[in-house]
Amino acid sequence: MLIVTKFGGSSLADPDRLFHAAGIISGTRQREQKVLAVVSAVGSTTDELKEMALEISSKPSLREQDALLSSGEQQSAALMAIALQEMGEKAVSLTGWQAGILSSGPYGSSDIAFIVPDRIQEALNRGIIPVVAGFQALSPYGDISTLGRGGSDTTAVALSAALNADECRIYTDVDGIYTADPRLCPEARLLKEIDFRDMLTLARSGSQVLHPRAVKLAMANGVKLRLMSSFKALPGTELCFLPDERRPAFAGVTRDEKSCTVSAAGTAASSASLAQLISALGSGGVAVLTGSVEENRVSVKVARAQLLTALKIAHSTLLLK
Repeated sequence: MLIVTKFGGSSLADPDRLFHAAGIISGTRQREQKVLAVVSAVGSTTDELKEMALEISSKPSLREQDALLSSGEQQSAALMAIALQEMGEKAVSLTGWQAGILSSGPYGSSDIAFIVPDRIQEALNRGIIPVVAGFQALSPYGDISTLGRGGSDTTAVALSAALNADECRIYTDVDGIYTADPRLCPEARLLKEIDFRDMLTLARSGSQVLHPRAVKLAMANGVKLRLMSSFKALPGTELCFLPDERRPAFAGVTRDEKSCTVSAAGTAASSASLAQLISALGSGGVAVLTGSVEENRVSVKVARAQLLTALKIAHSTLLLK
C-alpha cells in the first residue's frame, strides 16, 4: 500500500513542528508499508526570497526567480529527510527534477507535463521514504521551473496519479474542509466528505484550502484525496465523486476578496436560490451590486466593507436551513 503525504509550510515552521510531521510520516510508513512525502517551503520562506530578489532588482528575470524560489522547498525536503533519519527511518530528499517531474509552460507558472518516477519507485522498493520538494520541476530547456500558487499540492496529486497511490493526504493547519472558513464563520461545520465538483467550484471562487489545479488533477486521474490536520488526530475530509443523492444542496460558501464576491457551491444553484440569497442579504442590510448563477454556483458581488457580513448571511441562509 502506498500513501502520498504533503505538508505545507505552516506544518514545518519550526523544529518541533518538523519533527511532528516526520512522526506522522514515520507512523504512516509503519502502518501502510510505503509512504512518499511532498513538502512546501518552511513558513514564509518563499515571500522572503521574493523580497530578497526585489532588493537587488526591480524586475528580476523569471528564470532566476524560479531558481531562487525553488530553494525553499529543497531546504524543507533535506530537513525532513534528516529528521526522518534521526527517527531511525531510511529517507532521501529529492528535488523536483531528481523525482522525474518534467514541466511545460512559462517560468513561474509551469504545468506538469509528465512524470518519470523511476528513482522514486526504486527508493520505495528499497524501503526508503522519498521526500520530494514540491512546487518545482524540470523545464524542456533543462532549467528549474516552478508551478505557481498551490504547486506543492499539485506535485503531491500528480505523483499520486503517476505512482497509482492508494491515497493522497494533504496535511495542513485546519481540521479539514468546512462549509465556510471557520475563522470567519464560527457556525461553519466540518465536512466528512465533499464532492470533487463542489470543491473545485469553491476553489475557483476564492477558497484557499486547495488550489483548483490540484483538485482538477485529482478528479481527472481518480486520485483518492484527503485533507487532514497536521496537529490533531482527526480523519479530515475526503474528496471523492458522490452520487447526486448524497450531495448536499449546498456544500459550502466562500469569498473572493479581489472580486468582492461571495459564492455558494452545490447542486441547488438556481435563480430561485439566488433570489433567496439576495432577499436575505437585503434584510441583513447588505446591498447586492450584481448576482449570477452558473452550474453548481450562485454568486453575489457586494461592497468590500460588507464582504464578511455577506459571507455569514449566505452561510446561514443556504447551509443552516
